[in-house]
Amino acid sequence: MEQTVEAAFTTFVAERSHALIRVAYTLTGDQRAAEDLVQGALAKAYSHWSRIHGDAEPYVRRIIYNDKVSGWRRQARQRELPMADVPEVAESRDHDHDTALRLVLRQALLSLPPRQRAVLVLRYLEDRSVEETAEVLGCRPGTVASQASRALGKLRELVPELGSADEAAEVLR
Repeated sequence: MEQTVEAAFTTFVAERSHALIRVAYTLTGDQRAAEDLVQGALAKAYSHWSRIHGDAEPYVRRIIYNDKVSGWRRQARQRELPMADVPEVAESRDHDHDTALRLVLRQALLSLPPRQRAVLVLRYLEDRSVEETAEVLGCRPGTVASQASRALGKLRELVPELGSADEAAEVLR
């Protein structure tokens, strides 16, 4: 690979890997799995780096989303995934409450179907529009809207103290 292309890739990894890992962690719920997911996406992007024009981050994020959804599908075909009970939320509205809410919200997100979780991450954690989310996931804007509505409804059932999707995104940040 040419020196300038390699330098551009190295700079991209140094500058954006933290943000990519944060998104991957939201999708996986596990730090090591998130790091593995990002590493795999970067390896795929590296092989096509000279052909990526403009901002490379959306390209790498799409690889992350597609790889994770493919992984969920493989797991679903192989076995059932056990889910833990949702922990009780602490009574106080201090730091302990925020931590408990974060844990409950994380468990609730992990219980959502893959596409719904991806829609919520893109729409509310990354603050993308319906159209941008549809483009990243390769579906129609109407599908994004319906998946987001279903996912938010399910989150409100599982986490009644959660006010809005924006509050959920803030808790996760």
